[in-house]
Amino acid sequence: MPPMLLTGGGMQDGPLHPLLRGAALLAVTATAPRYRLWSVADRFPALEPVAEGGVPVEGEVYDVPLEVLRESLLPAEPDELELGVAELADGSSCLAMLLRRPAGVLEGLRDISAYRGWRRYRGEA
Repeated sequence: MPPMLLTGGGMQDGPLHPLLRGAALLAVTATAPRYRLWSVADRFPALEPVAEGGVPVEGEVYDVPLEVLRESLLPAEPDELELGVAELADGSSCLAMLLRRPAGVLEGLRDISAYRGWRRYRGEA
């Protein structure tokens, strides 16, 4: 199973972290600078791949078993996100939840890329 990047509530001490059912933390890292970070109605973050103007976004990479992904984590993800592949700062790839396309039709989006992380935006870092 490919590793999974988490950038919001699934990270350590986040409200969705128990859904990982003990999945091993592989790394605390950041994405390659190819993403914008959005707050979706201040409920959760969303990564959006961009061709220009991207920033590195902080996250945690986990070894999530397929069963946990299928039965626990994915059912809890909001409709505004979709499973995709993200590039990490070291050039490797992993699964991640990305902003569903086309993003322009979603309401309540706020560009929080300058914070480079959901915890920083929420004042938790």
